[in-house]
Amino acid sequence: MKKHIYDILKGKVLLDEGAEKNWGMLLFLSFLALVMIATSHSAERKVYQLASKKQELKKYRSEFAMGRSHLMKLKMESYVKSQVAEMQIAPPSEPPIKLVVKK
Repeated sequence: MKKHIYDILKGKVLLDEGAEKNWGMLLFLSFLALVMIATSHSAERKVYQLASKKQELKKYRSEFAMGRSHLMKLKMESYVKSQVAEMQIAPPSEPPIKLVVKK
């Protein structure tokens, strides 16, 4: 048992006769390791992108809420009346006239 471990550590397994089958397995395992490393890097990159998109979404939601509250303030009748009063515009004293066009 001890001799087999020393043979593996010294590399005799890859240099002896019939080692071609070992080289094939070693290359296959190396390829699988590279694929695993690449997919883990890809997954980490996507996790970072997802976190940044979540922060961006929170920012846009807060901007949307602020814009909506500002719009509601602008639409209030009291606010419109105060802005119109500053421009010295008053409601008309006469009702509007309906125009009818005959052909």
